[in-house]
Amino acid sequence: MTAQMQRTEPPRLMSPLNLAFVGDGVYGLLVREYLTAGGSMPVNRLHQRAVEMVCARAQSDAVELLLPLLTQEEEAVYRRGRNAHSASMPKHADPAQYRRATGLEALFGYLYLSGQEARMRELFGRIAQGDLPESGGDVTGKEAEQD
Repeated sequence: MTAQMQRTEPPRLMSPLNLAFVGDGVYGLLVREYLTAGGSMPVNRLHQRAVEMVCARAQSDAVELLLPLLTQEEEAVYRRGRNAHSASMPKHADPAQYRRATGLEALFGYLYLSGQEARMRELFGRIAQGDLPESGGDVTGKEAEQD
């Protein structure tokens, strides 16, 4: 899952929303790999589980698990994504959860585009271990929204 395209700018200089755009696809692929590695199940159930794991609430909960593990550089990328202003927001999403999810996606996009696949998979493994959707997604602790 290594980035093959030639880029004109290094990932650290890219727009956080562009990083999140890439990270959304990368995160979705990691979720699908994780779900299919667990054995066969009906496709509609795979789809339901994938939707549960990629929704803003689940990604926001995942951030709570990962924040203590992030390097300063990774946390800076996450904050840039979280603080980026999107032109639109889904009607069903809580704004704070959506911002945290965007930050997580920006982080995964950054790790992917900078060739840090092992680190990306390590962090995703921590999320998968938490199995957020089935645990109800209740991760305690609040994150400061300023920065």
